[in-house]
Amino acid sequence: MANTTADLEGLLTQRSLTDAQLLAAVEASADFRILPDATVLKIGGQSVVDRGRAAVYPLVDEIVSARKNHKLLIGTGAGTRARHLYSVAAGLGLPAGVLSQLGAAVANQNAVMLGQLLAKYGISAVDGAGLSAVPLYLAEVNGVVFSGMPPYGLWMRPAAEGVIPPYRTDAGCFLVAEQFGCKAMIFVKDEDGLYTANPKTSKDATLIPKISVAEMKAKGLHDSILEFRMLDLLESARHVRQVQVVNGLVPGNLTRALAGEHVGTIITAS
Repeated sequence: MANTTADLEGLLTQRSLTDAQLLAAVEASADFRILPDATVLKIGGQSVVDRGRAAVYPLVDEIVSARKNHKLLIGTGAGTRARHLYSVAAGLGLPAGVLSQLGAAVANQNAVMLGQLLAKYGISAVDGAGLSAVPLYLAEVNGVVFSGMPPYGLWMRPAAEGVIPPYRTDAGCFLVAEQFGCKAMIFVKDEDGLYTANPKTSKDATLIPKISVAEMKAKGLHDSILEFRMLDLLESARHVRQVQVVNGLVPGNLTRALAGEHVGTIITAS
């Protein structure tokens, strides 16, 4: 086992990158948290943005108020327009990598719109290489908007079945939270959290306040409110070991979640 930087360097130069001892040494090494005081918010495309002014304006007001005490990285989902594009592109026989590019275009549109609504408060939308300036935006105005779609494009790993990109905006926002070493990841949806069944179609559905990824999979709930692949990422994460799902259509829910209250559903890595 490597105990020093020199030991680790020796393993990296002498062993295969899949060598068991090398992987164990890397896992045991310290992992620097870049933005440990920041929180990532994922604003749902279909659940929030697509609802227009009635849903978005109150949430903008809440974000502006919350940023006084919280550093916020605000990611956007793609929503209904992306689903329409996926349908057309899949019908044309296009691969997952092309669908990934199309979904990214819609998520970016939502980021631009949200960024324009927040512009007068100094909160800007960034994309691509602009993410490198995130620390500066947070230091100056405590907020920044980005497109939630991970930039895999043609390099998107296809799912086992079908051509729908498996890593979409839930996964993209979570990856930002994990790679920056943020303190929290909050998904802003149009439901109060995770239910035992679809609350839109089942009268008997009950809210689940807290659950682990393993329990979700065992109960068959792994693809009911967040992307399946996002849950796999959560299980293997080093920094963000739980996520929170809240109803952004209820005023005050986001503020309460940012304050550390157990509102909605908390999903834990283990």
